[in-house]
Amino acid sequence: MANTIRILGLDPGLRKTGWGVIAVDGARLSWVAHGVIAPDDKAPFSDRLLTLFEGVVSVIERYLPHEAAVEETFLNTNAQSTLKLGHARAAAMIAPARAGLIVAEYSAKEVKKSVVGTGGADKDQVAYMIARLLPTAGGPTADAADALAVAIAHAHARKARALGHGSARHTLAAMRGVA
Repeated sequence: MANTIRILGLDPGLRKTGWGVIAVDGARLSWVAHGVIAPDDKAPFSDRLLTLFEGVVSVIERYLPHEAAVEETFLNTNAQSTLKLGHARAAAMIAPARAGLIVAEYSAKEVKKSVVGTGGADKDQVAYMIARLLPTAGGPTADAADALAVAIAHAHARKARALGHGSARHTLAAMRGVA
């Protein structure tokens, strides 16, 4: 397992940020760990962001990933909610960047397509596939399952890039047949 790469997947949220670490050795994926960072809902906004940042830093220090992947923010009808989610996402992204990790970004549709085979999959379908692809993960919560799915999407994209198919975004577009 000398060529094993650890990938940290993050599903950012202000109330709950899911995280998952997988190991990739060639085509083999294996579960390492997963969890949820849940700041106190009653804490000031800045303290909640700090909790997210410090939580991701702690995961990085404990599991020593080589790369990270983060789910992109989806647009919400409530601009204030979208802005707050963006803040949470930034807090989650700064920690791996500060640790010197490559930080890739994937849309929810790209993640679902990579793991389930369709970009319109629901959370139950994603959780089902995570249980099949990473059976030793047990039954992660929806947030942690989504984070593991982000890590798997990155593993698939980096494998395709290694085969000479371009960037992560172009790789996933090619997988969808969009090019």
